[in-house]
Amino acid sequence: GIGEELDLVDVPWFGAEADADKTAPLKPGGKVEHDADVGAVIVGFDRNVNYYKIQYAQLCINENPGCQFIATNLDEVTHLTDAQEWAGNGSMVGAMRGCTGKEPRLVGKPDPFMIKYLEEKYGIPSRKRICMVGDRLNTDIRFGVENGLQSCLVMSGV
Repeated sequence: GIGEELDLVDVPWFGAEADADKTAPLKPGGKVEHDADVGAVIVGFDRNVNYYKIQYAQLCINENPGCQFIATNLDEVTHLTDAQEWAGNGSMVGAMRGCTGKEPRLVGKPDPFMIKYLEEKYGIPSRKRICMVGDRLNTDIRFGVENGLQSCLVMSGV
C-alpha cells in the first residue's frame, strides 16, 4: 500500500489502518486537532474511511499553507467481493473535493506522472516499447493511449 511505498523513501506518514478506530468528537465544543506541519494529504483507497479521517484531511488541506491534495486514482468502483461492485477511491476523492473545494493532483492512471517517472528512472528510449496491460478502459487503456504506449485490454475484471 501507500504506507509501504512511503516507508521505502523515508517519508513519515500516518493514517490508513492506524486511524480506523478514531472518531470525531461530535458534541458541543468537539473538534479534531490536526498537525499544522502536514504538507500533503494522499487519498488512496481506504477500507476504513471514517468521518474523523475526512475531517482531519480537510483541516490539513484547508488550513495548512501549501498542503498538497493528492489522489492515487479516481476509480468509480472497485471489486472487493464477487457479489457486487463497491464504491471506489473516486468516492473518497469526491468527499475531499466537496469539503475543500479543491482539485487533487492525480498521480495514478491515466495521469502521465507515472510514465514520466518510469521513463526517467529506467532510461526508456521510446514509449512505443512499453505495453500497458489492463482491465479498465477508462484508466488502464486510456493511460496507454494518452501516453503513447501500446495497450492490451484483458477483460478479466479487477
